[in-house]
This record gives sequence, structure tokens and C-alpha cells, in this order.
Amino acid sequence: MTPHKPARRILVAALAASALLGAATVPAVASPSAGGRHAFGYVGEGARLDYQKGVAVSVLKGVFERGDTAVVDRFVRTDYIQHNPLAADGSGPLKNLGVAMHQQFPQAKYDVKRVISEGDLVLVHSNVVLTPGSRGSAVFDIFRFRGGKIAEHWDTGQNVPDTSANGNDMFSTVSRPQTGQPGSRWLTAHNKKLVTKAFDQLIVDKDLSALDKYWGSEYHQHNPNIADGVAGARQGLGGYFQAFPELAVSRKRVVAEGDLVAVHSHYVNAPGERGQAVVDLFRVRNGKIVEHWDVLQDVPATSANDNTMF
Repeated sequence: MTPHKPARRILVAALAASALLGAATVPAVASPSAGGRHAFGYVGEGARLDYQKGVAVSVLKGVFERGDTAVVDRFVRTDYIQHNPLAADGSGPLKNLGVAMHQQFPQAKYDVKRVISEGDLVLVHSNVVLTPGSRGSAVFDIFRFRGGKIAEHWDTGQNVPDTSANGNDMFSTVSRPQTGQPGSRWLTAHNKKLVTKAFDQLIVDKDLSALDKYWGSEYHQHNPNIADGVAGARQGLGGYFQAFPELAVSRKRVVAEGDLVAVHSHYVNAPGERGQAVVDLFRVRNGKIVEHWDVLQDVPATSANDNTMF
């Protein structure tokens, strides 16, 4: 049986989105499957998630590498909701930002390292380098989709430092298999539940015993201020909790795919502070957390929109 017209349109759009990026940056779009007919007619859920990934990366690279306004018209809703404090709501300001950035930084690269999608959300982890030869920034972008287009966006960005306490950069995959692609989607629900429990116990409740329960003996750290391994996490976080005994962490959203689980949170070190927007990304292998990347950004005093960073 052949897909009906709406399903074919979704699949064609998915293929077009991937074609804009090149195979190196985005997972292949899934083919329609008889077992996944509930998503878009006969187009499976996996194809829809891959479509969202392709669109998200296509927009990021199109806007910030080429100043392409057409990609915004094609894939971003006009009533686009923006949470980046430097940008206003709407697709128009996004197009203006892309044109201005491309004029100022014509050799900018949005080097996408990993992409995951769950439900209507996509998370993209990237090294954004505005000037060739510089270390650039570590950036997490989160997009929400509605009606097949991007409807909302959150992000966090942090300059990549000169040195690291653990010897790992902020982007590579150290645990095996050494790939930036997420694992099998049938693991998503289990790993999301595990990481949510681990995060709440360790970070929200500040209970270091969570490291013994949920973390693997082989644990690789990419936060440049914390040493490698479980011992490094225990020392680094223990010192952090002691320095800020009134730390309050509010978990805002969790996005997972396969063995990768991201937690977007608001960290407030002391009452009355604006705090930081933080994305923590965890990798789970064989029921244990084995790797961690993060990006931390101070919440500014003012914003170009009224939406907060959360």
C-alpha cells in the first residue's frame, strides 16, 4: 500500500531537510513501517523524529552559517517563541539575526556533535565557532515542534576554556562505542526514567550517594572544571554543595533518545540570585551513567523577550 498524500508530504519534507545538511550531520530519515502507522498516516514515529532532527539542524546551519532566510520561512512558524535573551519573538528577528551574523562572521561554523529527539522536542549539542582557529562555544539548542515546524526555542551557551580538569574536551564521546549517534530508541523510556531519578537525587536533593547507585565505575566527565571519574564527580559536586548550601535546582524538561538523556534546569546558588540556565547531557550504558556533558549560562538581568530562559 502507498502512503496517502499528507504522509507523502511529511516524508518528502524529511528527505529534503536531510539533504540540506549532508549525511555526516544528521541521522538518516526512517522509512515508513507497517508497525508505526499512528504517527503520520503510514509514516512511522521514527521518521517523524528524524524529520524533526533534520529540520532543527538545517535551520541552525542555514541561519548561522549561510544567513539563509528561506530556511526560516520553510521550517519556522511565524509566531516562533524565543527564549534566548538576546533575541525577540517571531521568525522575522531570527532571519535578521542570521543575516547580521553571516555578515559579521562569514566563516562561522555550527559544528553539530549530536542530536536527539523525543516527542515534539529536539536537542542539538554543537561547537559554534565564529572565527576559524578559535575554540568557540559549547551550545545546546532545544526546539519544540508544532505542525511540522519549529514553534519554540531554548538554548544555553558557554565559551570553551583553554584547559580542562579532566583532559576531555567538551564534545567528544569517550565511552564505547565512540559515536555521537544515540542508541536504540527502545531504550529511551528506561534511560529517561533512570537519569531523572539520578539527577533528582544527586543534583536536586544534593545526595552524593546517588553516585554509588546510578553511576558506572567507568565515568567520563566533560565539564572542564570537574575531574574525570566518579571520584572526580564526588569531589567536585561535594565542594559545590558545601560552597552553596542553599542551592536550589528546578528541573524544567527532559529530552531523551536511546542512551542519551538531557536535563534542562534552572540552578540558583543562593536565594535572590537570577541563577544559571543549565543543560546536562548524560549517556547511559548497561543501566549506568557513563558519560556527562554540560553547558552553563548566567541568566541576564534583561531580555529581548518576555519568556524567560525556561
